[in-house]
Amino acid sequence: MAGDLQELRVKRIGYEAESINSYELVLPAGGELAPFTAGSHIDLHLKNGMIRSYSLVNDQSERHRYVIAVNKDAVGRGGSSFVHDSFKAGDIVTVSMPRNNFALREDAESSLLIAGGVGITPLVSMIRRLQALRRPWKLFYAARARRAAAFLGELGAIGPDAQLHLHFDDEHGGRPLDLAAIVAGAPASAHLYCCGPVPMLEAFEKVTAGRAAGHVHVEYFQAKQAPAVDGGFEVRLARSNRTIAVEPGKTILNAVLDAGVMANYSCSEGVCGTCETRVIEGIPDHRDLFLSPEEQAANKTIMICCSGSKSGTLVLDL
Repeated sequence: MAGDLQELRVKRIGYEAESINSYELVLPAGGELAPFTAGSHIDLHLKNGMIRSYSLVNDQSERHRYVIAVNKDAVGRGGSSFVHDSFKAGDIVTVSMPRNNFALREDAESSLLIAGGVGITPLVSMIRRLQALRRPWKLFYAARARRAAAFLGELGAIGPDAQLHLHFDDEHGGRPLDLAAIVAGAPASAHLYCCGPVPMLEAFEKVTAGRAAGHVHVEYFQAKQAPAVDGGFEVRLARSNRTIAVEPGKTILNAVLDAGVMANYSCSEGVCGTCETRVIEGIPDHRDLFLSPEEQAANKTIMICCSGSKSGTLVLDL
């Protein structure tokens, strides 16, 4: 597990949209929390053993609370259902320090933000920050229906209608957002952000393929492909002076933890970057969404929660 954990109290639970609740977390005795920046997330270490990452929604200038939003996913792995079904005001929960893998470029000439469903969560804090900096921005927010869209009131209060564009599939004959037209209308100098379901993100990456790589920012909430669990190779842990066999059906992370070796991890899907480990020797089979294609090709690090090995032996800095 990740270090630097803290115990926080659930101060308030709010209804934000169909299946989406917000949770306000504070220090039990009050006081200031660790600072965060727009786009950051925290990990909830749940009592059922799961670890789940959730974006911070509130203004980064606030130091007395963290606010997250959780969509109850009936077909997920159970983390969101556990939060919805078991969290109560007054509960003490274990939370990581904030981390940011989806940082806002505050110096951008303009920012275009696109959200689908609960993917609005990291973008809310970004909009708050851009508005505070008086930087130009536009938001395109899509949901299957108005009742499923969270934070509409807050978004309307943050910025004028000209900057906020809402799209509800059921009010447009089931048609999704026209991402190609939206992206085409953005200046070449703009920074573009997208967070939402996998089909939206894949479509966004396709229509932004011609843009400068440093101007396109994507955050996935779930994996695009299955983890590497074919096994049949060994992992040599340089610092621990251990050699571990990765058997079929297990990830590298599973094998390392089963062997009693400590390793940081969180999402277990290759999305959050917590388990990133330096590769000393060997060729990884990358399955993550955290590293860029260039970083994967360099084979300098690996996400051990989901990636495997193309070599018979993989030497890691563990």
